[in-house]
Amino acid sequence: MSVLRFAPAKVNLFLHVTAKRADGYHLLDSLAVFPDVGDWVRAAPAEALSLKISGRFGGVLQAEPDNLLLRAARRLKSGAGAALALEKNLPVASGIGGGSADAAAALRLLADLWGLKSDLHEAALALGADVPVCLSSVPARMGGVGEILGAAPALPRFGMVLVNPGVAVATPAVFRARTGGFSAPAALPSYWPDAAAMVADLQRTTNDLQTAAIGIQPVIGEVLAALAAQPGVMMARMSGSGATCFAILRTPEEAADTAARIARPGWWAWGGGLYEPGRSDL
Repeated sequence: MSVLRFAPAKVNLFLHVTAKRADGYHLLDSLAVFPDVGDWVRAAPAEALSLKISGRFGGVLQAEPDNLLLRAARRLKSGAGAALALEKNLPVASGIGGGSADAAAALRLLADLWGLKSDLHEAALALGADVPVCLSSVPARMGGVGEILGAAPALPRFGMVLVNPGVAVATPAVFRARTGGFSAPAALPSYWPDAAAMVADLQRTTNDLQTAAIGIQPVIGEVLAALAAQPGVMMARMSGSGATCFAILRTPEEAADTAARIARPGWWAWGGGLYEPGRSDL
């Protein structure tokens, strides 16, 4: 019997680079949320480990000799086999944690399939700094290199539009291109009563990688301008290291309408609300 898990995208509502460690890794402060759009990962019992990839963006990953899902399986060190299948609906290398979400979903699925009881956090962190937060796919405050997770403020209902202009941005290149100093951790309340209050606080934060990413891929600036010009958009910002950008609106319904209006040839666009854990899993 196969098991299926939804792997929602991860969006950084802000991203402060707070310091740099001696080993070259940057320390971050961020608020991660999970919109209701993502990939699907399936696992079924099998004698050997295998992976089939489909979906709109699956072709980009077909040539990879060692996909992150296979590395996730090997990280569990069970020695068991499994037939993995990935439906890749999210753009690749796009700043919304698609690969990390897929790896986290694979860890959860295979732990269930193989009857493993071990803590998955260590295995997740070994696969990437964004993988631990994707294990639960619930809003979280991220610190350290991404492995220190805390509670997010209680979020109001709001809508989100995601737009990717069809370009990939390498995270290391963005960090190398970043100039300037470091930002202090953001001061956030324990909850936001409505979307307007949330946006007011978020506008006092930044994505410290946005300017560098625009320098590498100027089309990111075009996406941000197009989002900001849409009726009802309360704020627009890049997520993670790019190139995907997001906009916040009052309701998921407004966001869906905006995504339909902003669509252009070569751009990937989605609009809706946040993921509700458990609702989309089968």
